[in-house]
Amino acid sequence: MCSRRVWKHSEMSLPSVSVNELDLVKGLLQALQGLSSPFIFWDQNGQTFRAKTEIRVSHLSKSSLHVLLAGFLYAATCLKLVESIVARINSSLSSPPTLMAFSNSVSAWLEKLRDIALNEEVKISDSDSTVTPTLLGLTSSLSSLCSGAEYLLQVGQGSIPHAYFHSDSTISTAEIAVHVLDYLYKRLDEVCLVQGGEVEGFQMLLQIFAGSLLPYVEGLDSWLFDGTLDDPFGELFFKANQSVSVHDAEFWEKSYLLMRIPGSKSNVTLLNEKKGMSGNDSNSVSDKDKEQSNRVLCPLFMKDICKSIVSAGKSLQLMQHIPSTSSESSGKIQYQMRNGSGDSGCGIQMAKKNSFRSTADLSLSEIFCLSLAGLIGNGDRVSRYLRKDEADEWEISPALASCISGELENGMLDKDLPVLTFSEKMWYKFLVGAVQEKRAMEAISEQQSAPYVTGVKDENSGVTVKKALQGLFCHENLVVSVAKMDLERNANAWNVLNLSHNYCLPSLNDESLLSAVFEGSGVADAGMSGTNYKFGFQFGRSEYLSSQDDTKILETLFPFPTLLPSFQPKLQISEFLPFQKNSTLPSRVLSWMLKTEPKNTPLPVVIMQECFTIYIRRQVDYIGKVILSKLMNDWKLMHELAVLRAIYLLGSGDLLQHFLTVIFDRLGKGEASNDDFELNIILQESITNSADAMLLSSPDSLVVSISRETSLDRDKEDKGDVIPLSSTRKSINSFGIDCLESLKFSYKVPWPLELIANSEAIKKYNQVMGFLLKVKRAKYVLDKARRWMWKGKGSATKIRKHHWLLEQKLLNFVDAFHQYVMDRVYHTAWRELCEAMVKAGSLDEVIYVHETYLLSIQRQCFVVQEKLWAIIASRINMILGLALEFYSIQQTLSSGGAVSAIKARCEMEIDRIEKQFEDCIAFLLRVLSSKLNVGHFPHLADLVTRINYNYHYMSETGSLMTVSGAETNPSRPWTAKTDV
Repeated sequence: MCSRRVWKHSEMSLPSVSVNELDLVKGLLQALQGLSSPFIFWDQNGQTFRAKTEIRVSHLSKSSLHVLLAGFLYAATCLKLVESIVARINSSLSSPPTLMAFSNSVSAWLEKLRDIALNEEVKISDSDSTVTPTLLGLTSSLSSLCSGAEYLLQVGQGSIPHAYFHSDSTISTAEIAVHVLDYLYKRLDEVCLVQGGEVEGFQMLLQIFAGSLLPYVEGLDSWLFDGTLDDPFGELFFKANQSVSVHDAEFWEKSYLLMRIPGSKSNVTLLNEKKGMSGNDSNSVSDKDKEQSNRVLCPLFMKDICKSIVSAGKSLQLMQHIPSTSSESSGKIQYQMRNGSGDSGCGIQMAKKNSFRSTADLSLSEIFCLSLAGLIGNGDRVSRYLRKDEADEWEISPALASCISGELENGMLDKDLPVLTFSEKMWYKFLVGAVQEKRAMEAISEQQSAPYVTGVKDENSGVTVKKALQGLFCHENLVVSVAKMDLERNANAWNVLNLSHNYCLPSLNDESLLSAVFEGSGVADAGMSGTNYKFGFQFGRSEYLSSQDDTKILETLFPFPTLLPSFQPKLQISEFLPFQKNSTLPSRVLSWMLKTEPKNTPLPVVIMQECFTIYIRRQVDYIGKVILSKLMNDWKLMHELAVLRAIYLLGSGDLLQHFLTVIFDRLGKGEASNDDFELNIILQESITNSADAMLLSSPDSLVVSISRETSLDRDKEDKGDVIPLSSTRKSINSFGIDCLESLKFSYKVPWPLELIANSEAIKKYNQVMGFLLKVKRAKYVLDKARRWMWKGKGSATKIRKHHWLLEQKLLNFVDAFHQYVMDRVYHTAWRELCEAMVKAGSLDEVIYVHETYLLSIQRQCFVVQEKLWAIIASRINMILGLALEFYSIQQTLSSGGAVSAIKARCEMEIDRIEKQFEDCIAFLLRVLSSKLNVGHFPHLADLVTRINYNYHYMSETGSLMTVSGAETNPSRPWTAKTDV
């Protein structure tokens, strides 16, 4: 058995192969470049580089050899895995731009790291030194490569969601973009916090993060500067709702919605449901899951400004769809499209010879890269130089503008210019190059704006060829751009390369064929010795001239079609193309970041604040200022809000006076008013005869209707009862204090002010108006009852005095409350609204200010759906109802035909009304004067002061006073009840 084992082992074991260390070093360098060698191969199944087990080096033991090889093989494996990740991303047809930008940045670092191994291999091959490269020496020289390879693999694997490569994955592009950017941002933050700083890791992460962020920034650039959502892959944190147009009243709320995480149940919730946990615990978990599922799909560094960004773009769309109607405001703040004619409102302005010259504007991605280069390269905050002037236009600061102008004009020969303070800074060089190329492109575009003149003959070179070479870039043929220098050096070859000399086909050698076919027909004698295409297939001269024009057009479209570019290894596209938006400057900055170690390692929050967020905030503030100017001047927002105030807060003296008087008289007589048409006729008559009719641009915009939803209906709906349709029109027939709640006034606010005073706001206005109508009606009926009582003042009895006192109590309360409403709601709340509107910075803030105003007047009129206000409102409504009952009693007594039994019944009702009034006053004073309530809502103290005038009902210490009633009802103490 032992001999069999020895034989089997010797049979299976392979003979060891002695390897030269130099060959092994070269094999490792090739493996680091992703290539296999005779001794090192790529294991496809294990996804790793392996060294053949039978190799050995003479001066190293087998274990020592494999220990030395392990580090290099691991680095080579990391780079190979990174290469496979990049290949999978590039091969996918559905890869979003952010992921593709991430792939390009990672690929650039992969190439940079492999170039280290390539340069080492070249150094070994070209070395004439007698020193033989060793594995130990390779360990020292490639330490940065090994560490960088491992770090790059971690970044590549961690940045991509694991579900992305699954075929059945439903992950959205927005989730992918947020995952990539958030991972890089967090990882960059971790690197910055390491003691001593990992410059190489910071450089790699920052360059990859900046490159991956560029597509996201470009999408925001189109949104913030053009008002266009250019996001075909759906990567941004908001999306368009195609069902809502810019002219809809719901545009502001529903046109562009924030992208949120799909609300699927978490594993914790499913586990709780299986275990049957208690209701409270289940609710707490579901609330947490709901909050998580409601999270906006936005990168971490933009969460605080995401809503402002969406608001700014929607504001731009509004301004683009509504032409300016005010000439007064145009001189203060102008808004123009960035690519429009004239001085662009968002473009860079640069001073030159005491004048401002508009240049091609820097995009947001260009500004981001430029600021990033300044921050990490020199510690400069470029945002101080790229700012906004008093006219709210993007400009280069005067100091920097003078430097750029001096450099471009004098070629940095004037030593007196302060250009020396900037000339050594890389970000300044980037900016100068950008401005210089943009000026050149503008000059060329001006020269080429005139159409080409056809028919111009030039034997040596065509006009179109010269014009093609005048520019830095030939849009039709990129080869011309690459080979421009070669063409300028070899001008004599233009005729050969010109399309016109190769456009006409040469004559065919078919004389023998023609003679055989047309022999004896006389055709050969006519001069046709062969088929010649030179003159347009033997057509006339006009066709020939037309073909020549076509040739010139083709020369314009395709100059030098047969030219091949000269070979230039590793040529960046930004090196030979002219300044391209979102391409040239970012490409140059990213290439610079790839090669140069940063001098500063700021925190990611500082980077984003100084290079990205500050410019977005400036643009958002600028857009907010422009749209506020339009709101106040062109669209007359405050005028429309004043109209709403005059209507719904009954601020106009007589706008609705006639209408309300007719309605109150009809209700007093017990007449029903169920006809909407009749009500609107009365309303239009009231508006026409009003001195405030000029408030309404069109009287038809104010319409009154009878609502089908009454307080009784709402109560039944809360209980789940079904209401028959026949009962929906009985609200105004009840003649109680709540009957006017069925009256709903609708006012058509001109667009786009509907975004502010929308249907929900008009509903809140109607709630306030319904309460004010109750107060106004109570005051109206008490004044009318007093006139009846004055008619019978000659018969002064104890009973009549009792009626007078009760009437005065009710009237005092109603008058005090009415005065409180007019002071607090009509004047104070309006003044607060005007002050807040001045401080608003965007349309969102204007909407918020208006909603705050509505909430304020709702609370002061006690119509909000909150417990405290509902309790107070119930007692106030009860007192207003008592005033209406008192009016009915006086109406009965003043009719003159009342018998003694009816009069006795009326006296009992008067006692009941007084008792209920006293109980309500006592309750209201206790609730309103509570320190807790007054502390939260100071306006309640003002109401207490008005109701409790001269401490009539409650002492200064808060105790209820004992008040003497009528002679038939001697003095009795006040008692406070919690319910009536």
